[in-house]
Amino acid sequence: MPLELLSIFGRTVLLYFTVLILMRIMGKREVGQLSLFDLVVAIMIAELGAIPLSDTSIPISHGILPIVTLVVLQISLAFITLKSQAVRKVIEGTPSIIIERGRILEHEMRRLRYNVDDMMSQMREQGIYRIEEVEYAILETNGKLSVILKADKRPMVPADLGLNPPYEGLPIPLICDGKVLKDNMALAKKDLNWLEQTLAKNHKVGVAGVLYATLDPQNQLHVYKKGENKKAP
Repeated sequence: MPLELLSIFGRTVLLYFTVLILMRIMGKREVGQLSLFDLVVAIMIAELGAIPLSDTSIPISHGILPIVTLVVLQISLAFITLKSQAVRKVIEGTPSIIIERGRILEHEMRRLRYNVDDMMSQMREQGIYRIEEVEYAILETNGKLSVILKADKRPMVPADLGLNPPYEGLPIPLICDGKVLKDNMALAKKDLNWLEQTLAKNHKVGVAGVLYATLDPQNQLHVYKKGENKKAP
């Protein structure tokens, strides 16, 4: 019995890391952004991985080989769809307009088997409650609803007021949980000596005492110290 349990444990660990690595190779996709083909592959991988775990008499290679085959097929098809719009259209489909110039396209919704309740639910998730405010609504191939509001209903932006805000850029993380991110330091063109001096002078803390620190495009270091956000007893 102990040997059988050890075998199950070893199979589980091996399959776990195999599937983890292969799914990582397949690329970065959120669950809500999976295409139909991606979803089918993910379900089949889960099923194939469970077979050699539930029956130890089946060689583990009989589970790993089909999984690897599926991943190779998925990657190959993804590459083909990247190069061919026609294949991409067949495999992934095309976005569908379900509201056009404020008018619901009932025939298109019926063709997609997509009802008004689903549409209103997805609109409410985006803070939109009135169909009459919508210029276009597009149902994407992953089932997500993209909404374009009418011009007079869109949130105001600085350009509407003739303003030109300064460039904000993207802050670069330099410290995370007391550890210096060396690659980001090189990206920011800063060295450890500068970082330690800035922390000591402006924030009275060392690297180990920093929970998170970022450098903004204006060369300002923003520091969040460990323990400073703890609730008072």
